Amino acid sequence: MNKLKLSSQDLVRSARDRIEEIETGDAIALHGDPEVVFVDLRDVRERQRSGFIPGSFHCPRGMAEFWVDPESPYFKEIFAEDRRFIFHCASGWRSALTVATLNDMGFKAAHLKDGFTDWVEKGGPVERKD
Repeated sequence: MNKLKLSSQDLVRSARDRIEEIETGDAIALHGDPEVVFVDLRDVRERQRSGFIPGSFHCPRGMAEFWVDPESPYFKEIFAEDRRFIFHCASGWRSALTVATLNDMGFKAAHLKDGFTDWVEKGGPVERKD
């Protein structure tokens, strides 16, 4: 196998250098603020297995660029709202890449630096569906 020019870790590191990262404690303090939307990029099975941030909006990773784009047939109205968007995944890697791309598109967003796993470890609220 040929060596890649950039590793996935290189991409994440580069993304993190140019996006807004929210520490878990700060994010927990923002939970419940009506001006903030937590956007969960994880697969639906991850949400079912681990739970999710109460009130979060589920946006599968593969649809983020299409759902925020008002010119896309897949656009979701929530992304037209004048609110602060904080994206997250399990560990902060997928959300870093996503937010870097969305910022490149002109969509302002931040991400939960250490992801949902750290949110749970730090005592952030979690909702589970039966």
